[in-house]
Amino acid sequence: MIKIAIDAMGGDFGPEPIIEGVVQALETEKFLPILVGNTEEIRSFLPPYYADKVEIVEASDVISMSDQATDALKRKESSIYKAVELVREKEASAVVSAGHSGATMTLATLRIGRLPHISKPALATLMPSVVSTKTLVLDVGAVTDCTPQNLYEFGAMGEAYAQQILGIASPKVGLLSNGSEDSKGNTLTKAAFKLLQGLKGFVGNVEGRDIFNGNVNVVVCDGFTGNILLKTSEGVVSTIFTLMRQHIRKSLPAKIGALMMKRKVFGNMKKQVDYAEYGGAPLLGINGCAIISHGSSNAKAIKNAIFQAIRYTESDVNKTIEILLSDNK
Repeated sequence: MIKIAIDAMGGDFGPEPIIEGVVQALETEKFLPILVGNTEEIRSFLPPYYADKVEIVEASDVISMSDQATDALKRKESSIYKAVELVREKEASAVVSAGHSGATMTLATLRIGRLPHISKPALATLMPSVVSTKTLVLDVGAVTDCTPQNLYEFGAMGEAYAQQILGIASPKVGLLSNGSEDSKGNTLTKAAFKLLQGLKGFVGNVEGRDIFNGNVNVVVCDGFTGNILLKTSEGVVSTIFTLMRQHIRKSLPAKIGALMMKRKVFGNMKKQVDYAEYGGAPLLGINGCAIISHGSSNAKAIKNAIFQAIRYTESDVNKTIEILLSDNK
């Protein structure tokens, strides 16, 4: 049975939504959750029926969002440190955390270790697209200062993830730039372009709009750009929904139309852009699996982060990454 280590203390709202998400996941998937944190608190939120369906590992410390990421290496009694150690020691196949993302990435990279041929891991996220399959974007915050080699490795990791998890046989990989022409870009992207040409799925430069129009399946960028892109996109979505509500309230015909479309149209739109639908971002390139969720994750997000960890563990993503990079050495 697949074992998933879960940082039960790391979210903004304490262990309650995390444990609720674990319970929801257990209702549909067969796996063993290993909850790491304050035993007494965990048990207080765990329904008695599920008491024998989980394991609990005591952790007396919690790394807060205001702490330095590098401090995590010293705080060996923290919930995230102990959760990552379970993966390092092969006592769990994956770790899921809604806690300090920097601490999780630091610990996963240094304690679990990187895959062969990977110089830096990348944080990947799925973005909404007009086609049925979402677009994978990486890196969105793990590596702010990238080299061309980093971007090349990100492309290989994204291609492997799209094949193994998204089920796309021949994914199209694009390099985010300020124009689709081969000559466009800055010093970093121009050098990365040449390296990425070694990937079978590389189609060249893409622009920001290509993330959402379905032209490519994977978009590669440095973590600084990717993080700004991610947060800007979240802001745009929030603003659009706010503006829609404002205009609907001002017009009776709009209110009637909105009521008629509420379930089908608006419901599907919200599902497309709702972070909780996929739950977290995988840290690609480590010798294991780490899913990093928002600190504000609700139970649904945690449940789906666990599902993502299970699918990742059952797949050949890491093996495919190794093959792609070793073949192109």
